[in-house]
Amino acid sequence: MNKQPIGIFDSGVGGTTVWREIHKAMPYESTIYLADSRNAPYGERSKEAIVELSVKNTELLLEMGSKMIVVACNTATTNAIDHLRRTYDVPFIGIEPAIKPAALKSSNKAVGVLATKGTLSSDLFAKTSGNYAGGIKVVEQMGEGLVPLIEKGLIDSDEMTALLDRYLSPMVTANIDYLVLGCTHYPYLIQRMREFLPESVAIIDSGAAVARRTKFVLEEHELLNTVKNTPELRFYTNADEVLLRSFLKDVSQEHVVEYKDF
Repeated sequence: MNKQPIGIFDSGVGGTTVWREIHKAMPYESTIYLADSRNAPYGERSKEAIVELSVKNTELLLEMGSKMIVVACNTATTNAIDHLRRTYDVPFIGIEPAIKPAALKSSNKAVGVLATKGTLSSDLFAKTSGNYAGGIKVVEQMGEGLVPLIEKGLIDSDEMTALLDRYLSPMVTANIDYLVLGCTHYPYLIQRMREFLPESVAIIDSGAAVARRTKFVLEEHELLNTVKNTPELRFYTNADEVLLRSFLKDVSQEHVVEYKDF
């Protein structure tokens, strides 16, 4: 089992930000990545639909031999991971907005959270905020429209500029000192966000923390690959493989990007 791949899925290309951190932390682990771009964004779907899509992705990854599954999507984690853990006998790693470290570190007692509707309205997000953000002003903002633009490769578009200005301006007014990214697509926007935020605002995403947790759980289950082999890195999308390939163009290690109907 140790040489079996880590399965990773997201509602599109965004979870590749998590894949990068996992590959950096565990360069000898083989991986299978599913970009469910056909059904993006998950954040605007019902809980039932999100669970159904997460089950579909999980079963495909298990059919392909995954020893562990990383749910590289905030919305899928907050809405479906409990169901997945009850249903399947493999370790699952989830991702949720890093509101805890932001709230604990904030000097201004004001943090911003940019996330999807599905994440912000979830019970898990409400519980985490309630536990750690007492006495902190939390400026929540749904990033409606951001994921579709990223999925089209329109990061530098005028539409993206207008949305970021609209979403980040209230946070600047509220004097936030931390911005929590609650969607794995959003790290691809960090350079653009810097155009609208003071230098003093720290941007937090959860990718590195997810990679650390993934390694810990693999070790805990004695599933970590300790052989210094050349891993198989496979990426599948049910939409535009050219777009997915463009988000991986800086990956120097040999990898496969293919269209798959799922």
